[in-house]
Amino acid sequence: MATIQYYGTGRRKTASARVFLRPGSGTITINERQFDQAFPTEALRTQVRQPLLLTETADKFDIFATVDGGGIAGWAGAVRLGISRALCEYNAELRKRLKKEGLLTRDPRVKERKKYGMAGARKRFQFSKR
Repeated sequence: MATIQYYGTGRRKTASARVFLRPGSGTITINERQFDQAFPTEALRTQVRQPLLLTETADKFDIFATVDGGGIAGWAGAVRLGISRALCEYNAELRKRLKKEGLLTRDPRVKERKKYGMAGARKRFQFSKR
């Protein structure tokens, strides 16, 4: 028996998330861990739940996500984008509302590379005149 599920891919910084929405009661599982364990701060949990609250679908779906790379802030952004894209697959009419809130835009900000002859991306070594 094939279960109905909606899929969305999300990326943020170096994290990438594969998100599956399955009809259910609203439980969120990240890498086979409970939601509260995966995201320790309330700010990150709120960020992940944002598309669900906006579209009023928080208690309609069980969310299963596998996230790879990056840290918890990148994870939260990646899962949020994945949920938003999966919701668009579920119902195309939700797209306009999600787009207006900027939830379908991939955040392009990533860490700047370190340059040679410098301590970091922009910090320079101490200058000595003599």
